[in-house]
Amino acid sequence: MKPTPRDDYWRRTRRLTAGLLLAWALAAFAPVYFARELSVEVFGWPLAFWWASQGALLAFCAIVVAYARRMRRLDGAAGVTPPETR
Repeated sequence: MKPTPRDDYWRRTRRLTAGLLLAWALAAFAPVYFARELSVEVFGWPLAFWWASQGALLAFCAIVVAYARRMRRLDGAAGVTPPETR
């Protein structure tokens, strides 16, 4: 049985969502888990946890931007228009 364009659209959407959820999990947990081993002290203050938290925020913003751009392309290819452009 040949997949329909709708099935292909949702398969790609689910794959994108799963990949970005994995990226989110890695950005949220990996830097904090390894922060102690990667610790750098400046004037006696450990900066690893601060860097991990700020880097995670940047990673989360990048994930949102990547999702929006990729979904815009997928929606355009599938002929789906967002409600605000109708």
